[in-house]
Amino acid sequence: MRTMIFGAGTDLGVNMDGASLGPVQLMNDIKSFYKGEAMMFQQDKDIIKSRNLSDRKKNEYEVENFNSNLYKNMVDKIKEEYFPIMIGGDHSATIASALAVTKVNIDVGIIWIDAHTDYNTFETTVTGNIHGLSLAAINGYKNSELRYFHDGKIIQTSRTVIIGARSMDESEKDNVRYSGVTVFTAKDIHEKGINAIMDEAFKIAGYRTKGIYISYDLDIIDPDTAPGVSVPEFDGITEDEAMQINGYIINHMKDVLAYDLVEFNPLRDVNRKTEQIALNLVAQVIRAAENKKKWEYKITY
Repeated sequence: MRTMIFGAGTDLGVNMDGASLGPVQLMNDIKSFYKGEAMMFQQDKDIIKSRNLSDRKKNEYEVENFNSNLYKNMVDKIKEEYFPIMIGGDHSATIASALAVTKVNIDVGIIWIDAHTDYNTFETTVTGNIHGLSLAAINGYKNSELRYFHDGKIIQTSRTVIIGARSMDESEKDNVRYSGVTVFTAKDIHEKGINAIMDEAFKIAGYRTKGIYISYDLDIIDPDTAPGVSVPEFDGITEDEAMQINGYIINHMKDVLAYDLVEFNPLRDVNRKTEQIALNLVAQVIRAAENKKKWEYKITY
C-alpha cells in the first residue's frame, strides 16, 4: 500500500522548545530506507511563542492555523488512499491528523499511547499547554476552538482507549472520568501484560468502526531510557515493552487506519537514545504499512 509520511514540525503546543526539530531529524534518518512520498510542515519561524504561565490558551491561534494546513493536506492524501504516518512534533498536531482520518473514514476508534491522558480543557488546564488538551479536542469534549477547521465527525469517547497513563492533573481526572474513555495505566501494563492490554484496547477502539487511529507518544517510555521528550514522567515502560506494543500494532495492521509518533525532542535527548528508539518504532510501521494490502476495513469484535 502507498504510504505518505507527514512531518509536523511544531512545538507550539508546549512551553518548552525542541519538539519541532524531531520530525526533521527522524525524516532525515529514514531517508536511507524510505523511498515513498513525504510532506513536511514547519511552524512559522517568526512566531513569538507564548510561555506565560498564566496564559491558559498559549498559542491557540498559531496551533489552530498550523493544524488547519496539516489537516487539509492529510484529508486530500487519505482520499487518494495513502496510508498516513504522521511524525511530530508535540501532541497538539494529532488533533489535525486524527480528525483528518475521521473526516474521510467517518467511524474511527483511537488508541492513545501516552504517559498523559491529554484530557484537559481551557478551563481545567494548569499549564496552558495545548498538547495537554488534544485528545479531549479530538473526542469533542469541549475545546471546540482547536478544531474549527474540521466539519466532520469526532471520535467517540466509547471508542477511545488511553494506554500507559501515569500523570493527570486533578481537574483532568474528572474530565476523564465523566467522558467515558477507557484508561489503562502503566501499572496495568506491568500487571496484566502487553498482549492482554492491547487485546482489550483493539476490541474497544475497533468495535463497529472502520478502523483504528494509533497515536504513540514517546513519553510513555521511562525517561531513564528515553530522555528526549518535552514532559518526561518517571515509572514508565521499558524499551522492550514499547517495542512489544508496536509489534502488536504491526501484527494487527489490517485494523489500523493511520499511525503517528510524537513528542521526540532532540534538545533533551542523551546520546541519541530516544532518537534510536523513535527511529526503530517508525521504521517498523513504515515497513508494515508498505506491505499492507488494501483491506475492506471490518472490525468484528
